[in-house]
Amino acid sequence: MSEATSGVIHDIGYRRYVGVRLGRGHLWRSMYVHSLRTAFGFGRGVKAKIFPWACTGVVIAVAVVITAINSRQEGAGTYPEFVDSMGILAMLFLAAAAPELVSRDLRSRVLSLYFARPVRRPDYVLAKFAALISAVFLMLAGPQLIIFTGAAFAVDSVSEFRRDLTDVLGGWVYTGIFAVVTGALALLVASLTGRRAFAAAGIVGVFLVTVPVAAVLNELGHDDALDKLSGLATPSWLVMGIGDWLLGHQGVVEDIGGFGAVYGAAGALLVAACLTILLARYRRVER
Repeated sequence: MSEATSGVIHDIGYRRYVGVRLGRGHLWRSMYVHSLRTAFGFGRGVKAKIFPWACTGVVIAVAVVITAINSRQEGAGTYPEFVDSMGILAMLFLAAAAPELVSRDLRSRVLSLYFARPVRRPDYVLAKFAALISAVFLMLAGPQLIIFTGAAFAVDSVSEFRRDLTDVLGGWVYTGIFAVVTGALALLVASLTGRRAFAAAGIVGVFLVTVPVAAVLNELGHDDALDKLSGLATPSWLVMGIGDWLLGHQGVVEDIGGFGAVYGAAGALLVAACLTILLARYRRVER
């Protein structure tokens, strides 16, 4: 007969987790905060901070100059005009930040870790998108607050203060529209490649190459519908058209006529299309 075998259970200290489970919402907020910090280079080396903060520093310096000019004379420009004039710097900021948010993850092949339960692919896309538009908004809206603060100390009446407050709030609305439209497009382009240099070049190319196309359409229009709709051909002019429709801000296209709603619908469709393509792409990547 075989001898009976006996086993011994050793307690090596493993225990079930009995703490608070923070859940999906906390994970989304953590990705959002981490991505927002990454856009400005926080948590990274010095090289990662140079370009985004150089762009932000130039925008702040321009705001300080405008504040000084406004203290001596009025009419240095509106808040939407400030956003338009800083468009090139914002584009360069997007070209640096968007690849940091998504291209690096593609190249290092860590998405399978992100998409482990309970993080979902839409959560990843929306957190990155929210962080990018927040970064662009902060970059442009913060300097506007400097301009407003300078103007607020120079007013002589409550009515003037209310007017300046209304103006800066309108500027922030315009800034939000700019951040959402350009951020959606930049994030989509960056998600197409794992090489940050290629992604940055693609983002710059999309914004710059489309401007001559819109300019040609504007010249060929001769005050007809083609002239008024030429701004649909490039993201920056599209934002100006939406600003003209909602806020009365006149952009490069001097008269959009009755096509304001068309610009608004085109902007909404562009953002929706970019997010739809992003979600579709991340359903297939790293399976």
